[in-house]
Amino acid sequence: MKITLNGEIKELDGEVTLDRLLELFSLPSQRVAVELNKEVVRKKDWESVMVKHEDRVEIVHFVGGG
Repeated sequence: MKITLNGEIKELDGEVTLDRLLELFSLPSQRVAVELNKEVVRKKDWESVMVKHEDRVEIVHFVGGG
């Protein structure tokens, strides 16, 4: 199946949860926000929300500074 991850087309073997998607692409799970099809998904829901064919996922990293 194909998804769009941060603007790039990616191939997956099948549907996965958001938290598994982060693992598959070695993305950090701390200090990030995840948007699925233009809707922000709360971190507590990542393990139950499935990513499906042609979904659009945006992952934004927060950085601190001062």
